[in-house]
Amino acid sequence: MADTQTEVLDIFTRTRALLRGHFVLRSGLHSGHFFQCAQVCQYMPEVERLAELLVAKLQAAGVAYTTVLAPAMGGLVIGQEVARRSKVRFIFAEKENDKLVLRRGFKIAPGERLLVVEDVVTRGGRVQECLEIVQGRGGVVAGVAMLVDRSEGKTTFPVPVYPLLQLSFPTYPADQIPAELAALPAEKPGS
Repeated sequence: MADTQTEVLDIFTRTRALLRGHFVLRSGLHSGHFFQCAQVCQYMPEVERLAELLVAKLQAAGVAYTTVLAPAMGGLVIGQEVARRSKVRFIFAEKENDKLVLRRGFKIAPGERLLVVEDVVTRGGRVQECLEIVQGRGGVVAGVAMLVDRSEGKTTFPVPVYPLLQLSFPTYPADQIPAELAALPAEKPGS
């Protein structure tokens, strides 16, 4: 597994998807590191490789699913590539009135097995919203797959989780930012 994590970290570094500075995360926390997965998603060979590694991990764990659900925007590219490689249906949830919902005629059948795919998880808010969507429609969540778990396993879900890369960069509430980080202008690059 260490070899996979090294390869994934190298892909993120090479594509400049791992940024350093002062960032305000979607969670509202501040960090000196930011994963901008949109950068890696520009390069289809890298997206294909990341999805290949993720699907191999899912297959090795025996995860069975017939549909991939990804939260927009971050999970769209990797979610679709995981679904393509797995030869299953792909749907996505998007914001409406600041809450993730299924739109565009997407349906979940009772008992349908879904894999939730996300790019980066810090606190897991969007993943949790996806879990609630699936469960609210009678579906079954087979697991959560992600490129990066930046909580290093501290963010948990009531289903199995399959990250390609687990690491933890410190995060800080707005009123507890260290002086060296506070000295840098805060950016909110989006995900």
